[in-house]
Amino acid sequence: MLFTWLKTHLDRKIFVFSNCKMDFDTRHIQLQYLGFLNTALLWQDTSVFGLKQLILPSQKTTVFSGNIIKNLRLGKRVERFVSHQLYQYKLVTILAENIQIQQDKITLGELDCLLMLNENPAHVEIVYKFYLYDATVGNSELEHWIGPNRNDSLIQKLTKLKNKQLPLLHTSEAKTLLETLSIAAHEIRQYVHFKAQLFIPYFNRNIEFKLLNNACVSGFYLTYDELNEFSDSKFYIPIKVDWLMEIQTQTNWLTYELFLSKIEPSITGKSSVLCWIKRQNGELHKCFVIWWHK
Repeated sequence: MLFTWLKTHLDRKIFVFSNCKMDFDTRHIQLQYLGFLNTALLWQDTSVFGLKQLILPSQKTTVFSGNIIKNLRLGKRVERFVSHQLYQYKLVTILAENIQIQQDKITLGELDCLLMLNENPAHVEIVYKFYLYDATVGNSELEHWIGPNRNDSLIQKLTKLKNKQLPLLHTSEAKTLLETLSIAAHEIRQYVHFKAQLFIPYFNRNIEFKLLNNACVSGFYLTYDELNEFSDSKFYIPIKVDWLMEIQTQTNWLTYELFLSKIEPSITGKSSVLCWIKRQNGELHKCFVIWWHK
């Protein structure tokens, strides 16, 4: 691990990362940041759905030093992580972030980030998603990926990016903002920075992707009834902002029976659950337990 245990006090835990002391909360955010950094782009060299990825050069892992308020939701947390990452590059100058575009005091949308990239203006939309592969949905690779609760999908997000979020830059309402930055919309290159964790069916894991990055596959999913495959395993249920994290071995693992009792209300309430699984042989897995039937 990148973190080394230093010592434990009765009232405080202290850790070391690159010779920097961190209290427990700071370490927790750093683990989220590392999970974000280690998540692959959903696609890389070619455009998908007419959308081009912002691909940043590789660099040494940094310590996240930004401010994260306690209840900041996952999407906004990722935006702070991307912002911190961008500030590490000499070739990048951030011009504005989280810019609301309004018409008669009504918000039309938000531009995530305007920046100078190698002295060229760029607009970047930031996305971090969790998708499950369901071959029964749609007729193409992009259409098969849905949200854990089936209320959103990859194709819906790509369509929104292409038809609504990116075109917002070219509206008359955005023109005033661009004038203050002394740039014109036609000069600006548009990108997405789209990362995702993908989950495939546990009993059908031989799925080939032609458009998307296989490195995004983070785990599998199964139904509540199929959990008996792991009756000899232990489980952990991370809170949603910790979905970003890679699996941590030093945690309070639950027995199979206790895990079932904890997730049953969520499954009954039609809410899928992300968990970490630790098998008897030490194997670790990320898994969504879904409420819907395949």
